[in-house]
Amino acid sequence: MSVIAAGLGNLSDQEGRSLVLVLAASSLGAFLSHYHARIALPTVVVEIVLGMVIGPQVLDIAEVTSYVSFLSNIGLALLFFFAGLEAIQKRVPRLDLRRGTAGWGISLAIALTVGGLLQGAGLDAEWWLLGVALSTTSLGTLVPILSDRGLLATPLGKAVLGTGVAGEFWPIVVISVFLTSVYGAVTEVLLLILFGAIVMGAATVALRARPSRMLRVLQETVHTTGQFAVRTSIFLLAVLVVFAARAGFEFVLGAFAAGLLVGLVLESPEGAIVRMRLEGIGFGFLIPVYFVVTGMTFDLDSFLTVNGLALGVAFLALLLVVRGASSLLWLRQLGRQETLGLAMFGATGLPLIVAIVGIAVDRSAVSTSVGASLIGAGMISVLLFPLVGLRVVSGHPVATGREPASSSAADEY
Repeated sequence: MSVIAAGLGNLSDQEGRSLVLVLAASSLGAFLSHYHARIALPTVVVEIVLGMVIGPQVLDIAEVTSYVSFLSNIGLALLFFFAGLEAIQKRVPRLDLRRGTAGWGISLAIALTVGGLLQGAGLDAEWWLLGVALSTTSLGTLVPILSDRGLLATPLGKAVLGTGVAGEFWPIVVISVFLTSVYGAVTEVLLLILFGAIVMGAATVALRARPSRMLRVLQETVHTTGQFAVRTSIFLLAVLVVFAARAGFEFVLGAFAAGLLVGLVLESPEGAIVRMRLEGIGFGFLIPVYFVVTGMTFDLDSFLTVNGLALGVAFLALLLVVRGASSLLWLRQLGRQETLGLAMFGATGLPLIVAIVGIAVDRSAVSTSVGASLIGAGMISVLLFPLVGLRVVSGHPVATGREPASSSAADEY
């Protein structure tokens, strides 16, 4: 206890207050997003708004200290870790996944073209980063909404899964490759290929070689304080994050690769329990800190200007055009009405937009004002597009009852 007290004693009054307020905002965000049974508010949106409220541009009662920043960076790594985990464990039918990937390729081509035109017109942002940000989909926001309506097992639900997994998986891969090739050199690109080969090799070994003693330890500790699988998953995350960073890549690539690898290994009866433990660490503690900090650093003044709002509306429309175009691949299967609904669902994006903007701003590849408009458009998309999509396919407003037994913590994001 004396060690803990000494560590906390090193915190200044401002640092201690900021840490407590960030954690309070994280807790309050989870409460408010579920406060009213008839109003669906994505948790991530509430967390960002609360971050704005306690941040320097509203109440100015908390700041991003070194302690808070450290927790936020771990939260970002875990966000990409769970994106990798989701890509493996959603078990999307191969046909829908292939069609979703093809549709995402169409979206990316449109988005990169738009990004190039915007940069050429003088927008303070790298064209390819704009393109990748506009081509994302927030599958975690959509899954519980579709589950509540019983749509997840329908052809429309499978199409949303195919679109959503592609809209989460491929943007992470592309941004990692682009960041390496644009800001790196040939050596880094070769190292990236080597990194991928190492991850694939590790996955193959993990799937084929399941030592009986290791499985026994996993089974014996999954319900005890040992938690071997949880500790090993966190260890693997740390190893791949550090390896990716030391090799000159974005650390989120290592986090995403760790999620893919852990997702493959958790294909066992104990896997669901291990995942629940990991989600408790990620979505119960660190990932909300990242989104609260995003709100604290959000350039609200720039966003609330005429130009900022106009750009936000333009980005919102572009999200619908860019991601909505991919839904046309399902037109023959779904018909016009459900294809329009799929376009609305596919255009729903926020968590990866926030992450991409954060990386881009750190590299001075996107200005804070443009980043604020992008994030603002993403926030509106998760509030508006799913509601409109459900209205289109069902003809009446969305019901917002939850499905706690079948939805994971990741599905809230």
